Amino acid sequence: MPKKRSGGGLTTTQQAAKFLGVAALSGVVLAGIALPAAGALGLATKGTVEGFDEIPANLQTPPLSQRTTILDSKGGMIASVYSRDRTVVELKDISPYMQKAIVAIEDARFYKHGAVDLKGILRAMNRNVQSGGTAQGASTLTQQYVKNVFVEEAGDDPDKVAQATQQTMGRKIQELKYAIQVEEKLGKTRILTNYLNITFFGQQAYGVEAASQRYFSKSAKDLTLEEAALLAGIVQSPSRYDPVNDPAEATKRRNTVLQRMADVGDVTQAEADKAKATPIKLKVKKPKNGCITAVSGAGFFCDYVRNVFLTDPAFGKTKEDRAKIWNRGGLTIRTTLDPQSQQSVQASIKSHVYKSDKVATAVTLVQPGTGKIMGMGQSKPYGFGPDETQYNYSVNKDMGGSNFGFPTGSTFKPFVAAAAIAQGKPATQVYSSPYKMPYPSVQTCDKPYVNLNGEQVPNEDKSEHGPYALKEAMAKSVNTYFIQMVEDIGLCPVTQMTDKLGVVQGNGEKLPQSPAIALGSKGLSPLTMASAYAAFANRGTYCTPVAIESVRTADGTSLPVPKTRCSQAMSETTADTINTLLRGVVDSGTGQQAGLTSRDNAGKTGTTDFRKNAWFVGYTPNMSGAVWVGSPTQTVEMVNITIGGVYQAKVYGGQVPGPIWRDAMTGALNGVTAPSFNTVDIPDPKPEKDDEGDRGRPGPGGAKPGKPGKKPGDKNPFPGMSIPPNMIGGNTGGHRGQTNGGTQGP
Repeated sequence: MPKKRSGGGLTTTQQAAKFLGVAALSGVVLAGIALPAAGALGLATKGTVEGFDEIPANLQTPPLSQRTTILDSKGGMIASVYSRDRTVVELKDISPYMQKAIVAIEDARFYKHGAVDLKGILRAMNRNVQSGGTAQGASTLTQQYVKNVFVEEAGDDPDKVAQATQQTMGRKIQELKYAIQVEEKLGKTRILTNYLNITFFGQQAYGVEAASQRYFSKSAKDLTLEEAALLAGIVQSPSRYDPVNDPAEATKRRNTVLQRMADVGDVTQAEADKAKATPIKLKVKKPKNGCITAVSGAGFFCDYVRNVFLTDPAFGKTKEDRAKIWNRGGLTIRTTLDPQSQQSVQASIKSHVYKSDKVATAVTLVQPGTGKIMGMGQSKPYGFGPDETQYNYSVNKDMGGSNFGFPTGSTFKPFVAAAAIAQGKPATQVYSSPYKMPYPSVQTCDKPYVNLNGEQVPNEDKSEHGPYALKEAMAKSVNTYFIQMVEDIGLCPVTQMTDKLGVVQGNGEKLPQSPAIALGSKGLSPLTMASAYAAFANRGTYCTPVAIESVRTADGTSLPVPKTRCSQAMSETTADTINTLLRGVVDSGTGQQAGLTSRDNAGKTGTTDFRKNAWFVGYTPNMSGAVWVGSPTQTVEMVNITIGGVYQAKVYGGQVPGPIWRDAMTGALNGVTAPSFNTVDIPDPKPEKDDEGDRGRPGPGGAKPGKPGKKPGDKNPFPGMSIPPNMIGGNTGGHRGQTNGGTQGP
């Protein structure tokens, strides 16, 4: 069914009644004008007049909704988004042909009557009764403008739109009074300007400038006679007279407008005839709206910005207030996205993971000390087609991400170490670290956790058993070491530390207090991880992530924006200790393939059960980044799999996510200063001498070649270092815990 302009669709009887009623009402309210029919019709009742007088005197004209422009930190365009595609222009920027065409076909007596054209009402009523239909309406341009204001104010609320367009006497009375007020306040020139900017021209185009760009790819000031007539004709029924989908019907309507222009003397008959003979020549510019249009793969960041705007109280007290500002548009939003970093993220993703792969990757870069999101991308593009998605794998569910985030594996271990060091544990802390052990009963912030089912946690390989000191345990990512550390300090210090670092699950809930969290058993987002690790780089100060630097409205007003909130999550010494430990991971541990060669850097690998997720989270003093690789549905085990055209027998955190991180960071930091970490001295354990000579630290096989290794239960192999008595020795069992990737991995 054709889409009718507001006011259409009434039966002949209803139309006649409407005209008669408005005419009668006009006789009551317009000074010096009276209709003879008013008294006979009996419509100008006392109640009608009183109801009219009670209508508010001032029409609230809302700013017209326009497109919003989202920019990167350097001012480059990211995307254009809008609720209604509209660009407001002044009358001088609209072709005179367009001005004349819309007046001729919609309200030829516009400049000769007031808010209501009584002569037009009677003429239209007479013609409609004679034709047996609704061949002609009687609303003036001013009345139509008022109705469009009601529709604009209703926004996307279907109930409010229905109220704004309902055909009742009350609505007509309201429109009439507002029309009178608008005529007095604005004048004809401004009313025509506003009308041409507010009205709908089909094809998602609101206002004549957007319509001119949509159908002819040109500005409204450059419209020719036949083009202007075509656009003017669309207004009555945008779907019926759509030149894209029904050029024949649109041509008939255009020619009707041209003839009307000739009839009222706006053009000569010869000019009208020549224009009628000209075929419609469209140069359609397809609508480009939303984050799907974002450049450099920034669609997901664009969507994140939108979600920030709609959820942060900085932009309005209520959800409705924020949505109203967003839908009104006309905003210029400058973001934190660094174009160099974003391009580097996308280039790295493209070279390592294909969008058609069974698994995906997500990469997020954050600036320590400011919380600014510098880059955000993923291998599955933003969209609706095959191998595309609208889920942002880098963020939490409430910001458009996956339901629960992704298990992080051993990348969680630095949080445990930070909590232990903050509790006074030395950086040389030693635990027995058996190959396998049961999850211990451990104290939480409330009641003790008890392993009722006897679940056990192993290391990646049977060759991995201690004793280990913290430095080596971190480099090799020894699971049982960190489980023993949790048993030693309790879970409360760990969750208190992660709370300070903004670490929540992907669904927004706090981490549960169970030992398994030490091995990254719960789902987190890359943005959460990159922001938390940025606190290590920032010497213990955590800053909440931010994406928006400034917002300016269409009239140049600046809106307040959410600011990062920074707080000291740990002492500088604790952070410096973690930095020193994690430098070892990229220098000689599981993250060697991720290490940068030109600047100080640190990081941690992570791989989860059945290799469904692999991570690398790392940082320099001035950039933090998190890389996740895995199945968004958690159904793919990354064994004997091809990723980015490269076959992988087993995926490790240092082997696939690591190089993605390395390449993304290298490009992002190209030309950027390379400051150094503040580090601490963590001595290596000194071997104990005995009668057989030097006894080395247990190697991958548990002993130095040719020398017997220490067995669980032997005396302390590292004199001068504290090993709690209950940490010597261990148990075995069959439960498979989070993997650590062995010497290559997570």
